[in-house]
Amino acid sequence: MSDLKVFRVRGKQATEIPGASVRVERDLQTLIEANMEAMLGIRFLVTEYRTGRHRGRIDSLGMVESETPVIVECKRSRDQNVFSELGRMVQFTNLMSFGPRAA
Repeated sequence: MSDLKVFRVRGKQATEIPGASVRVERDLQTLIEANMEAMLGIRFLVTEYRTGRHRGRIDSLGMVESETPVIVECKRSRDQNVFSELGRMVQFTNLMSFGPRAA
């Protein structure tokens, strides 16, 4: 998968904004959590949410306007660990009932 590119558009001219990496994954997570609403349209709820008996945690948990939960996992690099974490989260969300809340 290629890197995501970001552009600044002025009039009809688009200029690529060079990307930068972070040294520590937590720094990226903190930045995203502080700006989650503006960047992603997700209301931030909690950081480091423990998934109970799955013995894992979710980096950031948020919710969109329809009250659907959103899991945000931050990774500063690509590795195979991403896939095992994704599988664990899918199992966790399949066991949860995330339907509309009762009034």
